[in-house]
Amino acid sequence: MHKLFKSIAVAAAAALTLTACSSGGAAPSAPNTSAPASSSAPAIKVGMAYDVGGRGDQSFNDSAATGLDKAKAEFGIDAKESAATAGEAESAKEERLNQLIDAGYNNIVAVGFAYANAVKKVAAENPKVKFAIVDDSSITADNVMNLTFAANQGSFLVGAAAALTTKTKHVGFVGGVETDLIRAFEAGFDAGVKAVDPSIKIDSKYLTQPPDFSGFASVDKGKAAAEGMYQSGADVVYHAAGGSGGGVFTAAKAAGKWAIGVDADQAKTAAEDVRDVILTSMIKRVDVGVYTFVKSIHDGTFKGGTTLFDLKAEGVGYSTTGDHLSADTISKIDDFKQQIIDGKITVPEK
Repeated sequence: MHKLFKSIAVAAAAALTLTACSSGGAAPSAPNTSAPASSSAPAIKVGMAYDVGGRGDQSFNDSAATGLDKAKAEFGIDAKESAATAGEAESAKEERLNQLIDAGYNNIVAVGFAYANAVKKVAAENPKVKFAIVDDSSITADNVMNLTFAANQGSFLVGAAAALTTKTKHVGFVGGVETDLIRAFEAGFDAGVKAVDPSIKIDSKYLTQPPDFSGFASVDKGKAAAEGMYQSGADVVYHAAGGSGGGVFTAAKAAGKWAIGVDADQAKTAAEDVRDVILTSMIKRVDVGVYTFVKSIHDGTFKGGTTLFDLKAEGVGYSTTGDHLSADTISKIDDFKQQIIDGKITVPEK
């Protein structure tokens, strides 16, 4: 048990809302708690600390929630969830993790690189608690599993899709917050576009700069950024902006242009009235990472270290929901995919 917040756990618990597997967005709903009726063994207890927006963001967090829900249904785990708020202090993240631990949830999933410092500190204070962190590989501890994804590779594929679809030879990229992680999405997208046609123009816009992470949860900013790109001639815009992507889709709908989703298959998870303008989505299987972590706890095979989910591992990919991509386009994208898997194409991260 940690030391720093032990004495204030009760007071802090009243100030911080923790929801037990509440449903939202497109992720499957599930009961608050569940355990196998035929088993007398205590349920595995998993605490989920979401990024800004939490469950219901139709993207990054919901993908994590899908993995949690699958593990819950399969293993009968008891889960408790909490979400970050825009602009919160680093101490709030530490407190969130500590409160989950104080509540008895000794297997913690931190959704997003913004938790890196908090996980490093709290994991060191709680060596018997097992942690997984999504999108960070900087923590070297026996009790921390780093879940990383080759988002640059998946972004290359949707970049190729954009280039093969554009009629104006002008596309765009909207990033939520300008970090190394999101720059990798942009780098992959740019590389995919240029692999098809180097003459295509690419606009790029980041909604906020660190330490302001509200760019992942600002629909208005996403809408304004995409509107500017469509007005300047872009006819396909890819977003890597979390919940802000809803604004990109709204702008695409109004302009009669295409948008590309991220993390989840957003032609299935976004608001119904904008799904028809989502050309494809770069799927980042955060759900697979979360499920893998919980399964390792269930199976007794947990091991600290970094696991990369890339194209070869089917940890990233692209969607074809809506049948907007022609057979020829899909064939060309799949050829790029195989070249990346075979090592013939190395996708940049910067």
